[in-house]
Amino acid sequence: MKADVEKPRLDPRLNAYREDLAAESLRGKVETPRFVAGTKKQVIRTAVALRRRPAATAGLDTEALFGEVLTVYDEADGWAWIQLERDGYVGYVPANALSAEIRPATHRVSALGTFLYPVPDIKSPPIMHLSINAQLAVEEKVDRFYKLAGGGFVVDRHVTELARGARDFVDVAERFIGTPYLWGGRTRVGIDCSGLVQISMEAAGLKAPRDTDMQQAELGDPIPITPNLDGLQRGDLVFWPGHVGIMCDAVMMVHANAHHMAVTIEPLAEAAQRISKTGCEIAAIKRLPALSAYSG
Repeated sequence: MKADVEKPRLDPRLNAYREDLAAESLRGKVETPRFVAGTKKQVIRTAVALRRRPAATAGLDTEALFGEVLTVYDEADGWAWIQLERDGYVGYVPANALSAEIRPATHRVSALGTFLYPVPDIKSPPIMHLSINAQLAVEEKVDRFYKLAGGGFVVDRHVTELARGARDFVDVAERFIGTPYLWGGRTRVGIDCSGLVQISMEAAGLKAPRDTDMQQAELGDPIPITPNLDGLQRGDLVFWPGHVGIMCDAVMMVHANAHHMAVTIEPLAEAAQRISKTGCEIAAIKRLPALSAYSG
């Protein structure tokens, strides 16, 4: 008799399934009593914490930014169980942070951060802060401002069209220097190592998964790890178990790290020596084909 082969367990970070419910797209892949297609909604807050459980005390896995579109599979007790369209991440967010009205984005915030004003006047009290890569539906240009379809005005110098982006994702990462370290963070208020890689690459039109292990598996091509750590170039990604940094040149690396509790630039050799004392050695170095999707 042929033995049953156990199906490999799907990554719950990227596949929407629970014991009682799963996304319709997973029918036949997981066992659960109910499958749903889900409903598209859009984030209407500055940055929304995505948690692994429907509780404010649960761990912060990542953040969804203003204008992001996601799929809601379930709502209960003020929480929505969702999957992000951007990178497929699954988790719980406050239901009141979402809108059923989808306004397709035309622009994105290109500055590290900016403000949404009620009127086209920088002296007016802002409605909210908007982070880099926040998605905007621009309705029209009003002097030095863009008027958004959902209301409010953003300074035009802080915004770019979706079809345009940074020409060097490392430059974007370097602009975060001094930003506090925050596990799961994706804004200048707080950011983690893989969040820095993802948000910087996105600003340059390059797709990146959310977590370090995903990035190591999916981004770039491996290059040799030499004893002297030589032969590196700008944009190379250096991975340790649970950590990643971005090379600024052949020597210096920018990374969000818990040692400094901030985004810092330091020599790779110095960081590698310090991290090795914790029992972790460099696991991989990956080289990307380009620094930007807009570099021609």
